[in-house]
Amino acid sequence: MSRYHEIKHRVATTFQRHVGNPLLGRLPNQPLLETTGRKSGEPRRTPIGGRKVGREFWIVSEFGEKSQYVRNIQADPRVRVRLKGQWHSGTAHLLPDDDPRARLKALPRLNSAAVQAIGTDLLTIRVDLDG
Repeated sequence: MSRYHEIKHRVATTFQRHVGNPLLGRLPNQPLLETTGRKSGEPRRTPIGGRKVGREFWIVSEFGEKSQYVRNIQADPRVRVRLKGQWHSGTAHLLPDDDPRARLKALPRLNSAAVQAIGTDLLTIRVDLDG
């Protein structure tokens, strides 16, 4: 990763961790992804943008495998997704062969624009929802 991308990643994740995520996580209709902390075993909730299509929920991570929630998924793919205030269990799949830029065109426009603007290593994630 280039020095520019390292700085961009550090600035963006610091802002998300201390400002963006705490604010967005309180909004009742904000989708949330709940993973299990790979070290702590505790639930970790992350505001996300994405779209439910049938029994699947699609996300694009802006920092790929450097994202903490992606690292948690690698350790345990069982997740929960909060959509419109309701929690849904599922299994997350990292899709490195998917075209994340093409995928973003099918996801909510505002979030997709933000992911493309700050992202340095885009990665598509599909969550297969139970039931």
